[in-house]
Amino acid sequence: MSRAEPLYRPPPDVLRLPLLGRLLKHRRGRLLFQIPLLIVAALLIYDGFTGEQIASRNLATVGAWVHYRGVVILALLLAGNLFCMSCPFTLPRTLAKRWAGRGGRFPRLLRNKWLAIGGLFLIFWLYEVTDMWASPLLTAWVIVAYFIAAFALELLFSESPFCKYICPLGAFNFAYSTLSPLQIGVRDPKTCQRCVGKECLNGSYSPQPVILVDQIGEAPPIQHDSRGVLGCGTLLYAPQIKSNMDCTLCLDCARACPHDNVILGVRSPLRELGAPRSLPRRWDVNFLLVALAFMGIVNAFGMVPPVYALLREMASALGTNAEWLLLLIIFLIGSLALPALLSIGAAWLANALTGKKQHPRSLRDTFAAFAPAFVPIGAGIWAAHYGFHFVIGALVIVPVFHNFLLDHGVTLFGTQVNWKLGAVIDAEQFAVVQVILLIGGYLLSLILARRIAAREFGAARAQLAFLPYALLFLALLLAAFFIFSQPMEMRGTPELDGLFH
Repeated sequence: MSRAEPLYRPPPDVLRLPLLGRLLKHRRGRLLFQIPLLIVAALLIYDGFTGEQIASRNLATVGAWVHYRGVVILALLLAGNLFCMSCPFTLPRTLAKRWAGRGGRFPRLLRNKWLAIGGLFLIFWLYEVTDMWASPLLTAWVIVAYFIAAFALELLFSESPFCKYICPLGAFNFAYSTLSPLQIGVRDPKTCQRCVGKECLNGSYSPQPVILVDQIGEAPPIQHDSRGVLGCGTLLYAPQIKSNMDCTLCLDCARACPHDNVILGVRSPLRELGAPRSLPRRWDVNFLLVALAFMGIVNAFGMVPPVYALLREMASALGTNAEWLLLLIIFLIGSLALPALLSIGAAWLANALTGKKQHPRSLRDTFAAFAPAFVPIGAGIWAAHYGFHFVIGALVIVPVFHNFLLDHGVTLFGTQVNWKLGAVIDAEQFAVVQVILLIGGYLLSLILARRIAAREFGAARAQLAFLPYALLFLALLLAAFFIFSQPMEMRGTPELDGLFH
């Protein structure tokens, strides 16, 4: 007598909510979120090119380096990858696809996260070397470059390689959306097994009408012609999704599904990171999770006084005052070399301490198993940093936008600009929040690492496998405490640009 299959219970579905669900699944639902950000991007580009070239008085620098960064990390932790869902850079996707057709696949050699990791490193380094935060013109050019790159790659390739393999912002969002309480899933896996068209992946769009082979009733909820929906841009098949990695939350899969079987499920924020094999055990994907935690430390270190003392010491020792080179060395060591050496070293030590001679584990498997545990502490570091700049400069946008309107002859708010607006709370008060974020991320990383150790090595050896990572997380926490205890540059705040507070 065969054992009965366990009853599958889908998680609560956000798409079933009365108003929000209909809005999200509407054929133009994503466009409604993209248009406001497109308008914002256009304003930032316009003011960056034509406005006053002072960081604290220009929409490009204040919007990009104060507000975007603070809002995106908050959105990632509360709801997931909302920015990629609303991303204005992907607006040319439909136009590009309908001009170019299907196109070819992105080169196999480049189908990984190494380009995105390199892009993150490059942006953080250039941000310091070029004082990008202080240049509205350069910031505007970066935004324009994003639009051009996204459109060109969509025009050439069948998938969405810019989002999946190249975009540094997307890579950051993918990594920390693994903490999101929302994830794409399916209501009934058996429906997906019976589905012939696999529209969630292939889409329902076609330049010419096609014959339907699925039995989906007399009034299908989607169109299979030029009015249809493109399938998943990053080639994720809904019933096989285990992770938010590579998911832009565009919901095209839900719109294209003729069976109304795709859901936006609610889950525990730690469920994905603690689940075995939720992420592929590849060096690139898991190094992204590890490196981002270290990049958070290095990015913040570039804004506190000790970095200048270190630069002077390095200049004396190396006999050069080339700041670009000195910063390149700091960023290479802190953002790439240290995370690689320390995390691989921790994996090697975990294997050595547990001494599994009969069933030896590969270094890659141990490295990949523990990599998700770096996400909470990394998120805490980035939230403490970006949150600081946001709460200190949140109200700056009011006088900046007011001044923008005055420059174009609009006097909705009078003619007096109050440049004193800035902080929501002062730095001393937010320091308490920073401590909570850092300790909270650290404790969650410890909990995850301990669970992973027990799962991968068994209860008897779990403590030995856990020890190297516990020490590594403690080192990250102490480094973060040291940096955030220093006065940090108040970038993008009137009267305080480049000064410490």
